Amino acid sequence: MNVTNKPIRDYRDIIAWQRAMDLAVIVDVICDRLPRKSWELASQMRRAANSVHSCIAEGNGRFSTADYLRHLAMSNASLNELESDLFFLERRETQLDAVRQALQLSVEVRRPLWGLIKALRRKGNES
Repeated sequence: MNVTNKPIRDYRDIIAWQRAMDLAVIVDVICDRLPRKSWELASQMRRAANSVHSCIAEGNGRFSTADYLRHLAMSNASLNELESDLFFLERRETQLDAVRQALQLSVEVRRPLWGLIKALRRKGNES
């Protein structure tokens, strides 16, 4: 069950995936506003942001808990990479409102993502 107590039918019902999609959208907007000299950073941030939601979705489609957990770990690693890049931008003081909004969304992704990881670990230990 997710936070709204609705059954999870597929990855689109997972709160972490929903927030990760929101995060990817705002990161895309931030990257569009970066100066040309930051193109490589923007490309890296876009890849990391898209990896977060993609790995959640792909893991949900796997047939074993271990595979699902591996994909959630990759999602978490991409989230760490993205947050690090956002903290870098925050220090550069460019587009602070959007960067701070993205950092807040990253927290909103991390909480349910870790909840899902913990639940799957418990499930794996019960098997």
